[in-house]
Amino acid sequence: MPPSPSDAHGEEESYSGRAEARRAAQRGGGGGRRRGSEGGGRAADSRSGKKRLVDYPRAGKDGARRWVPSWKLVSGLCLGFLALLMGVAGISYALVATPEVKSIARAQNNVYYWADGTQMVATGGSVNRQWIDYAQIPEEMRNSVISAENKTFETDKGVDPMGIARAFYNMAKGGDTQGGSTITQQYVKNSMLTQDQTISRKFKELFITLKVGKTESKEKVMEGYLNVSYYGRGASGLQAAARTYYGIDASKLNASQCAFLTSLLKGASYYDPAGAEDVDPVGATPEKNLARAKFRWKTILDEMVKDKRLSAAERATYKEFPMPDPPKKEAKLGGQTGYLVDLATDYFLAHTKDGTTERQLAQGGYEIHTTFKKDKVKQLETSISKVLKSKIDPKKRPDLDSHVEFGGASVDTETGAIVATYGGQDATQHYTNNADATGAQVGSTFKPFVLAAGMQYGARDPKLGPDQGESTRTPVSPKSVFDGDNKLKIKKYNGEVWTDEDNNPWYQTNDGDKSYGDIDLRYAMQESANSPFVQLGMNIGTDKVKDVAIASGLRDDRYMANSTVPSFSIGTSSPSAIRMAGSYATFATSGKQRDPFSVTEVKKKGNVVYKHKTVTKMAMDSVIADNVTDVLKNVVENGTGTPAQLEGRDAAGKTGTTDGNKSAWFVGYTPQLSTAVSMFRLDDDETKKNREFLEMYGTGGEKQIHGASFPAQIWHDYMTVAMKGEKVMNFPKPEPFGEVVGTPSPTLTPSPSPSPSESSEAPTTPSPSPSSPSPSPSETCGTLDWDCQNQNNGGTNTGTDNGGTTDGGTDNGGTDAGTTDGGTDTGTTDGTTDGSTGTSNGNSNGNNSGGGLFGGGG
Repeated sequence: MPPSPSDAHGEEESYSGRAEARRAAQRGGGGGRRRGSEGGGRAADSRSGKKRLVDYPRAGKDGARRWVPSWKLVSGLCLGFLALLMGVAGISYALVATPEVKSIARAQNNVYYWADGTQMVATGGSVNRQWIDYAQIPEEMRNSVISAENKTFETDKGVDPMGIARAFYNMAKGGDTQGGSTITQQYVKNSMLTQDQTISRKFKELFITLKVGKTESKEKVMEGYLNVSYYGRGASGLQAAARTYYGIDASKLNASQCAFLTSLLKGASYYDPAGAEDVDPVGATPEKNLARAKFRWKTILDEMVKDKRLSAAERATYKEFPMPDPPKKEAKLGGQTGYLVDLATDYFLAHTKDGTTERQLAQGGYEIHTTFKKDKVKQLETSISKVLKSKIDPKKRPDLDSHVEFGGASVDTETGAIVATYGGQDATQHYTNNADATGAQVGSTFKPFVLAAGMQYGARDPKLGPDQGESTRTPVSPKSVFDGDNKLKIKKYNGEVWTDEDNNPWYQTNDGDKSYGDIDLRYAMQESANSPFVQLGMNIGTDKVKDVAIASGLRDDRYMANSTVPSFSIGTSSPSAIRMAGSYATFATSGKQRDPFSVTEVKKKGNVVYKHKTVTKMAMDSVIADNVTDVLKNVVENGTGTPAQLEGRDAAGKTGTTDGNKSAWFVGYTPQLSTAVSMFRLDDDETKKNREFLEMYGTGGEKQIHGASFPAQIWHDYMTVAMKGEKVMNFPKPEPFGEVVGTPSPTLTPSPSPSPSESSEAPTTPSPSPSSPSPSPSETCGTLDWDCQNQNNGGTNTGTDNGGTTDGGTDNGGTDAGTTDGGTDTGTTDGTTDGSTGTSNGNSNGNNSGGGLFGGGG
């Protein structure tokens, strides 16, 4: 029997037909012509029971079905890809570091405020921003931002997956990628990343946001977001926005105002009611912007109620849209603003207790609150501009009216606060601050210190020797009598003639060469006679005069002239206008001296880093100060200061004019306000180290300039307006003080002035150059002590008929770095910032000592 198929080939499945066998072969089953060889191909794998890692193309499937992935394969691939992504993301998250906030996002400026708290100017930084801490951000602002932009802020991880997905989708379509970001994402985007919209930046934003959300507190994120965001009108950060739109600190914003400021974060150009037609002339008109702003403001408030972040009762109180202030013109540092900012800056740097440096201040972020009153600054500027426009005409009188300068300062007598200054016509064109020390000598406005010294220290007894004379002094009374003759030969207190190193006597002239005969000090002050005060200064000691001047508020610096020569008593010193106003305030307050100051408080990030504390010192007995005030009141009522009279108010003051008519002053006060005004002509080249003061004969169409002319007129015009509305106060009635020194004549009327032909001429000698520093002012030289005389003369031009001196503030270059605003206690040695102002007054402006033609009078 022939073998059966099973015998020949092993046991084999039987098939009912050829077709079935063929199909079985195709399925990889046993038998059939198409069975694959043992161990070969996928059929073999299937037969042998081996499984592939990736069953693709799919085994056991035929036709197209072999190429369709199974659900297991798809799921596995997806899971694998997801695992890969998670791995990459994990590594990226671990490797990414939270970058520093960009410097531009933290860039700040310094903001200066007027005395009433309104903003004067923001300067010192490229961005109008003042960073504030979380605690200074009102809760209403935080709540409005959360309700408007990110309701899940307090609980989310910092990212919005759907928002990111929308951003990617929009980028794929080529559309806008903005919208849908969380507060954390916006903070990261605004402060740490560039603003380019790319896939890579979006990935970076995602990872950094996750990192920030994990590592930073919600408080820090909210603080950063509101500080770096832009609110329009050049305001970056909430504090700048609150100041810009409502003129208040951020901490004082209410919920309604916060809702409006929040709306600006969506796009200030389209929500500022002022409009932004420069951005979009059609779509950003004031009308359209206002409508948009009102709608969004209302929506935000309503959302806050829904989120239980604002009570319905409070919401009901906000019926009117909180219309912001109109845009303000950007304050420039020209005009008076530049001078004021410089004064306040110098003062703060000189008095800061935390060691703030100029470099730190330049980095911005400081709020500097000044003492300056905007209305009074404007009033002082207006009063001076009136004279400049109506009287000074450089085109008509180029040789006489060119380079005319005015300076001014006004100080609150009770506190020392500087309420106004005038530094020049424009800080961008005239860099020297004329309210600061300019080198212009003060002339006869120095005489009140001589009178006060005579009352405080007393005149030395001329009958006693030097030792006993110093210890035996007689306080003088304003009724004390002195020789008021012109070209009076000045003597030492013991009666010896004061002579210079060449043994030439000193002849003191009066203004206009006028002789008065024997007159009391009250009348001498009224008429601004020089001779009595020069002699009084010699009798009490010019060192004592200096002591009183310093105690009253002047400073012992380069602007204090040589005090060892007779001319010291009639104003060869050149203090600033502010220092003069401050020292006269000492008389107004019955002897209480307070340094002038220009800064009340400085803050940084809401923290007070400097606060002014007023220190009051008794410069002199109140009875002395009150007597000086009474004498100066008489000057205004009956003497050279009559142009300064104020209707219905007590006013006291003194005129001052220097030798050669090179400067003129009026310094005066009411019980509440002390003001100094100076006028001079100074060579306009501010790059010169030694600038020359020019004569003012013929300036302004006047034959000569006196303190009673333009300075007194300006003082009157300013004080009339500045005191309007202030309480009318009278000076204290002075009590009698001191002894009457000298013998009063029956009638203290001035003697007729001799005619030029009748007056004897004293010998004249040329002015020597300034000498080396003098010894202590308390030293007194004997007549034949040539070494001492040579040291003490300080370069005096003694023996001349004008007694001229070159000691008047030698090397008076530059300003005293803040002295005028309450000043530094150290001053500077190089003058102003650019070291280019001031003058070496040794030859031109120092000649006030002897009186010359005007000799410190007027």
